[in-house]
Amino acid sequence: MKLRCYLATTVVALFCIFTRPALAVDPLAALGADPSHTSVSGLSSGAFMAVQYQVAFSGSVIGAGVIAGGPYYCTADNLLYASICMGDVPFMPPNPALMVSAARGFAALGQIDPLDNLKKDRVYVFSGTKDTVVHQRAVDATVSFFKQAGVPDANLLYVNNVPAGHALITPSFGNVCSANESPYISHCTVGKQSYDQPGALLQQIYGPLKPPAKVLTGTIVAFNQREFAGAATGMAAEAFAYVPKACAQGGGCRIHVAFHGCAQSADVVGNDFYQKTSYNSWADTNNIVVLYPQVDKSTVPYNPEGCWDWYGYTGPNYAWKSGSQLVAVSAMINRLTSKP
Repeated sequence: MKLRCYLATTVVALFCIFTRPALAVDPLAALGADPSHTSVSGLSSGAFMAVQYQVAFSGSVIGAGVIAGGPYYCTADNLLYASICMGDVPFMPPNPALMVSAARGFAALGQIDPLDNLKKDRVYVFSGTKDTVVHQRAVDATVSFFKQAGVPDANLLYVNNVPAGHALITPSFGNVCSANESPYISHCTVGKQSYDQPGALLQQIYGPLKPPAKVLTGTIVAFNQREFAGAATGMAAEAFAYVPKACAQGGGCRIHVAFHGCAQSADVVGNDFYQKTSYNSWADTNNIVVLYPQVDKSTVPYNPEGCWDWYGYTGPNYAWKSGSQLVAVSAMINRLTSKP
């Protein structure tokens, strides 16, 4: 944010307002990244979005990290089911069998990739025992969905015993572990060590990685997201990416898409999600470009909390490859994998 001051002409007075920096006009750069090593993760609505992207584009995604999110197509384009999908209704968890059946039907019509692709994926799922926003019964259904869709048990890690609230867990930033409040980033101790969730999920997806960087050598870049997503998508005009130094030089790097949660975009919490978590530290030493697409609050489409579309506010095709937000993210990935 910048402080700008103005002199009133009708009354001699100085007044100041805070304004956001001007929109970055630079386009997202083509980096020649490796399209065969693309993965996704997210928190809350971002977790629902990560599942949607993974399932819809399963032919090009190798794994996902799902933090406090429900199964694919859980609301079936009906907002009235949202409370069930968040685990708010006792004794009525989401039914993953119905969602697998729906996904198979979409795949048969070519609306998403074949579910058989999920058999090769590696998946990390997390639900904190103190989460009062998306309850464990909803996340349990996510695990069941993946199993029924074909993800082998050996490829699926479910962490559900950490006393965390509704948050992304980082080593040293944010709220106390049990918190369920903004910025929805917390720090927890597990086995006498700080829990590093981005590192845990990235290693579940990619296997053993080099330790995270203590000092970053790459760059956080802001880019014009309007090139990929019009205002009707609910997505923000500006988005971000972390580009390690080696990746900026066209090193055939991997891509990881990190979806923020509701009320967690840069417009709400500044740089907390894309700069103060540990995604970038792991990316820096392991040649991973981290893409941080953004959704802001809006009235048209109606999205008062700045959530990703996991219930249909952009249209009934929101969970298909033709869904406007999924199309936009896919186009960003295609740009990053294009030759410079």
